[in-house]
Amino acid sequence: MESQYNHNHQEPTNAEREDIFTDKALLLNCAVRFGTMETVQKLLEDGTDINSKVKGGWTALHSAVEANKEEIVHLLLEKGADPHIKKENGATPFIIAGITGNVDLLKLFLEKGADINEYDVNGFTAFMEAAWYGMEEALRFLYENGADVNLGRVVDEEKKALNKGGVTALMDAARKGHFTLVKALVKEMNADMNICDNQGRNVLIHALFTEHKILDRGKEDIALFLLEHGVDVNKRDENGKTTLILAVEKQSKAVVVAILERNDVDVDDADKNSRTALMVAVETKNYDIAKVLCERGARTDIGNLLEVASQTYNNGRIIALLQKYGTPPIPSQPRVQWIPTSKRWESKLQDLYMRYRPMIGKLKIFQYSDFRIQRNSQGGVYLGFYDGEAVAVKIFHTDAEKAEREKTCLEKCRTSNHLVKICGSEQRKACLYLCLTLCERTLEEYFKMNDDASMKSKDILTTVFLAVNELHGFGFGHQDLHPSNILIDVNGKVFLADFDKSRKITDDDQKECIISEDLKGLRNLVLYVALRGKICFQTLPTECPEDVAGCMEIEDLCKSLESTDKTTRASEQLGQLMNHPYFWNEEMKYVFLTKVGNESDIKTYKTKHENSNSEILKALNHKEHPFKGWTTEKVHLEVLDCMGGPFQSKKKPDKNKRVFEDCVTDLLKLIRDMNAHYSEKSEEVKTIVGNPADYFLNLFPDLTVYVYRNLKNIKYDKHFPNAQHPSHI
Repeated sequence: MESQYNHNHQEPTNAEREDIFTDKALLLNCAVRFGTMETVQKLLEDGTDINSKVKGGWTALHSAVEANKEEIVHLLLEKGADPHIKKENGATPFIIAGITGNVDLLKLFLEKGADINEYDVNGFTAFMEAAWYGMEEALRFLYENGADVNLGRVVDEEKKALNKGGVTALMDAARKGHFTLVKALVKEMNADMNICDNQGRNVLIHALFTEHKILDRGKEDIALFLLEHGVDVNKRDENGKTTLILAVEKQSKAVVVAILERNDVDVDDADKNSRTALMVAVETKNYDIAKVLCERGARTDIGNLLEVASQTYNNGRIIALLQKYGTPPIPSQPRVQWIPTSKRWESKLQDLYMRYRPMIGKLKIFQYSDFRIQRNSQGGVYLGFYDGEAVAVKIFHTDAEKAEREKTCLEKCRTSNHLVKICGSEQRKACLYLCLTLCERTLEEYFKMNDDASMKSKDILTTVFLAVNELHGFGFGHQDLHPSNILIDVNGKVFLADFDKSRKITDDDQKECIISEDLKGLRNLVLYVALRGKICFQTLPTECPEDVAGCMEIEDLCKSLESTDKTTRASEQLGQLMNHPYFWNEEMKYVFLTKVGNESDIKTYKTKHENSNSEILKALNHKEHPFKGWTTEKVHLEVLDCMGGPFQSKKKPDKNKRVFEDCVTDLLKLIRDMNAHYSEKSEEVKTIVGNPADYFLNLFPDLTVYVYRNLKNIKYDKHFPNAQHPSHI
């Protein structure tokens, strides 16, 4: 069991009372514990800091509560002691009062503003402490005053990553063998028996834990009580042992029988060392339990049962029992090694492939933390083999609404190209097992790979947009677009996954609402991917930071996803946005600019003063456009001077020399002319320009999206690349 149980609220030791006569804080603490009221008052009158701390963060108030010195507690509070002060482990006087079970002090600190559910750094509340130490009166008092019965230990992310925390007061009472408290918690306080801690253990697992070889009567009674009241028997401890294996290991025949009578436990299930309940019974020489297991159909051909039984004296009855139920004299040979299809999961899959596991139809799975891919509120995602192929297995309770949503969506989308595929499904008792394409990591995990995360943001988002559009085409909305739901396989292919919140599109009005929700989700994904996951998805900024490459394109795409055009239905918008400049390559952007620059209204001489009624000129030539000063600050003078073109007179070369004005359409005209007449230019100009596309796109990276956005506003999409063309996607 985890070390979170070794919480320390003990009083300071003698070793911690060094320099007792010179350290006033130590002196005050000792006076509180071992002295008189008069001594404490004298020290306070002499100026001792009432809130000073000794080793471990103990104050005089903590010590008074721990020692159950009510009179001194009142004195300290009257003299200004902080009723909310914390030790180094975060324990408050109120939490310590839960340990001692002193109801009067608990009431006092509640009146002083203590939070009924306040907890220390290990997640212990006063309610949990009362359950741990068997303080029934305190437990009932705290319950009546609003303590959260089903609260699990709240711990920080570092502890949670180590699977610590999550333990409830019911688990504490069961682990410590407080039968009266367990009954009160379940029958009177409605404690949930099937909550699991962060290691996946429920209260029955905790009840079956003991450091002794045999389960004592009190804990056996607790286990039987829990079983009688419907506790889940299909949980495991931190070593992968099932409740049945634990009951056999602790040699409790009564609990073994009670578990088997539930008829929803697999008698042949094994722990992480591939030991079944029958193997454990043989190892512990428990004939009675071995007989019960054999009678319930336990397989006798797994492991070297006869060899194990023969290694100890006076074991003839078990040997005869095993032979009666068909144990072979020679164990089966190990199977050949599995050929890996995953880099990340290779060793774990190899381990799973080689170990014994009872099959669930075509599925081989071990619901143990070593083989867990992801923890979730339903049942988790685990590695598995379906019909011999490595898969990710998502587990649901069979009657869960999310299970039906995910299964329905996956089965309807079997022919998809960008959605995770369902390989098959199995059902056993209360669990549904969905077997899915096995991927290497989520998008969140991918971005944490730093230098190894080489996939371009545009490529990732292109696939995500295609996947969402594809899902809509199958008649579903995702409704939970999040980096953890974007998966990447061993070949670097991106997939959309997790459809347990998906909604089926049934009518047009509903369709617009569902798709609009997905577009908002895509907006956040665009920003998250553009930032390469450097900012948490939940705390993304409202706008794209200016120092991000392609900021203007990203911001325009995000705004387009956030709000729909009144004339464009949400169901049509995604298809259009897949044609957004953010997704264009450099060649597409350059061709687009040259084509717009070739419009008759633009290539006309002195466009700013002529054709003033042109919709294109009005749309592009805003007074305050973002490219002000392009003729003097951006483009090289040699490039401007060389653009005489057809308007330049041969006899008087300077007379008709083109003068570009500081407007967007003249910039487009320059780009168009350079593209058309580049071969005619001098070597000096060619050296400056190099590749015209690179030259202009580097000088004006935001020009493409500026032109696109303004032409889109007037519905002039003549030169927009075709989003559905294979070369563009």
